Amino acid sequence: MSLSDERGYYERIYKVVEQVPAGKVTTYGDVAAIVAEGCDARIVGHAMGALGARSVEVPWQRVIGRTGRITTSGLHQRDRLEAEGIGFDERGYVLMERFRWAGPSPEWAQAHGFKQLSEAEAAEEAPDSQLRLF
Repeated sequence: MSLSDERGYYERIYKVVEQVPAGKVTTYGDVAAIVAEGCDARIVGHAMGALGARSVEVPWQRVIGRTGRITTSGLHQRDRLEAEGIGFDERGYVLMERFRWAGPSPEWAQAHGFKQLSEAEAAEEAPDSQLRLF
């Protein structure tokens, strides 16, 4: 993928993240599902890491891991989310069943060339813990 293609891809990711309202969160995987076109959670993570000065425009703090875990360090992500009214459990994970964004409206998705989250994707329950190998 050329640099200009990558930038266009990232712009699509940022456009989706900009739709997540204050008081809601989304996951890297949900954003990837909405963007489609071969996007995956890792690409969304790379795009968030490449925001630079755009981080004041794109609400990066609302994108978290699928378990509800904050995946950044040292950026006051939890403080920003709590300021928006997001609640956390005793482990420090976002209460996904209450604060997870269901995705864009059908009208917005169609008008901008994105997919909607399927009901199964939007309702997907996060596992209690990450995969343990040992």
